[in-house]
Amino acid sequence: MRTPQVVVVMGVAGTGKTTIGPLLAARLGVPYAEGDDFHPQANIDKMTAGTPLEDADRWPWLDAIGRWAHGRAGLGGVVSSSALKRSYRDRLRAEAPGAVFVHLTGSRELIESRMSRRQGHFMPTALLDSQFATLQPLQADEAGVAVDVSGSPEEITERAAEALAAFAAASKKSPSA
Repeated sequence: MRTPQVVVVMGVAGTGKTTIGPLLAARLGVPYAEGDDFHPQANIDKMTAGTPLEDADRWPWLDAIGRWAHGRAGLGGVVSSSALKRSYRDRLRAEAPGAVFVHLTGSRELIESRMSRRQGHFMPTALLDSQFATLQPLQADEAGVAVDVSGSPEEITERAAEALAAFAAASKKSPSA
């Protein structure tokens, strides 16, 4: 399956953006960009210390992701970004208006369990509550789909690909989408 869409895999820390993003990109036949790689070192230092980022910290990061997505417009690509607030997604869409979001969702208990098992990541489990407190799920007027993160990475990727295909088909039928 090949798509010219740019897909932003979003969700709180621990939902599997870094795992599902590359799998989805491979499934769609497009390149993947790891959103964490766009963070300036100051942001990584803050999060490593257990300090939540403020909006001012996020703007340069979101702008960098948006520039990457803009460069992939018409070519397709998958990039990860927490994109927790509507304003963050609006900022990404300002750079890449055609971006479609895949919101990885799951219970706090499941996500905390997964976070506690991962190694070598700068985001501590202690920041999970702030992530959920900040989260504003996709709204009806936003291009995107929600995908449950229960099951294996392959099952989640399959659900995401199917949801994107259904979204694209529905968008073609509806001129307002």
